[in-house]
Amino acid sequence: MPEQGTPSSPPVTVVVDAMGGDFGPPETVSGAVQALGSHNINLVLVGDPDLIQAELSHLGGPTRRVQIVPSDGVIGDDEHPIEALRRKPDSSIVTATKLVKAGKADVLVSMGSTGASMASAVFILGMMEGLERPCIGGPFLGVAPNTVLVDMGSNVDCRPPLLLSFAALGSVFARRFLEIENPRVGLLSVGAEEAKGNRQVQESFQVLASSHLNFIGNVEGMDFFTDRADVIVCDGFVGNILMKFTEGLGTALSRFVEKRLESSLPPEDLARISFDLWQTTNLPRTMGGPLLGVNGSVVLGHGSCRAGGIAGAIDTGVRYFEMGLVESLREELASLDQNRPEPSLRAHG
Repeated sequence: MPEQGTPSSPPVTVVVDAMGGDFGPPETVSGAVQALGSHNINLVLVGDPDLIQAELSHLGGPTRRVQIVPSDGVIGDDEHPIEALRRKPDSSIVTATKLVKAGKADVLVSMGSTGASMASAVFILGMMEGLERPCIGGPFLGVAPNTVLVDMGSNVDCRPPLLLSFAALGSVFARRFLEIENPRVGLLSVGAEEAKGNRQVQESFQVLASSHLNFIGNVEGMDFFTDRADVIVCDGFVGNILMKFTEGLGTALSRFVEKRLESSLPPEDLARISFDLWQTTNLPRTMGGPLLGVNGSVVLGHGSCRAGGIAGAIDTGVRYFEMGLVESLREELASLDQNRPEPSLRAHG
C-alpha cells in the first residue's frame, strides 16, 4: 500500500459530523480520537460543544489537535434530506460540509443520514463535471476485500449512461486505492450471457461494452467470491439490498456459531471467531464508503457504527485525500465519450 502521511508531511484535517449516527457523539468522538493515534491528522468535531467536550474530557485523550465547531440541529434518517437542509441550514452535516468547501478541512466523515450527507455534499461541494449523480462505492465483503461494489445505495433508479459513470469511478478507485493495474469491470445480472437481465441491464451492457473500460461482461451474484471482476456495477436499489443482506447474514451466522460452539470453546476464543465472522460481511461498518463524484473527499458510514468503525472511516478518508483520488476521478470522467448515444431507458423517479 502507498505510505500514509508521516509526521514530516502536512497534517490532514478531518472534519467529523460528531452528532451523526445512532451513537453520536459518544462513539463518533471516541472513534475520532482513536484515529489520532494512527495518522498525522487534525480533527474538527462539529456539533453541540458541551456534549463533545464532555466526551473528550471523559476520554482524557489529546486535545491539542482537536477543534470543536458548534452547529445547531441534527438531520435524522426520518427527514426528507433536501427539505431538512433548508429547515436546518446550521445543522451538523451542513456546517461540516461548509468547512470542506471553505478549505478549512480536507476530509469529511459522517455516520449521519446518508441522504442528508449526500445532498449536503452535492449542493455545497458540487458534482464533478459530466456526472449527473454521485455514488457510494468500495469493498463490502471481508472475504472479497479487493472487489468493489458500485452503487451501494445512493441511486435507486439509474439510466445506462449513469452506470457507465459509476463504473468509471469504481475503476479509478480500484486502480488507485486497491492498486489493481487494469480493473476488470462486470455488470451485475441474472446470467453471464449478453442477452440476460432486464432492460436496464441489457442496454447498460451495450454502453459499457463500447467504453474504454476493461469491461468483461455480465457477472452474477456468486462472482463476488470468484475473482472474476474487480469492479461490479449495479444500481443502488440492488446494491443496497446486497449490502444489507450480507450484513444481516453475518450477524445471524455469528449468533448461530456462538450458540453451536458455546459448550466447545472458551468464551474469548468464541468471541473472536464470532467477531471475525461478522466482520467478513460488514466491511462498510469498519471502513466506511467513499462518496464518489463530488468535489471533495467524503466518506459515509453506517449510523450503527461504533468507535472502531468511525476510526476506520477516517482512515479511508485520509487515504482517499492523500492519494489525490478526487482529481483522478475527474480525469477519468473527462475521458468518457461525451458523444455516446443515450439509450431510451429512463429513470423511474
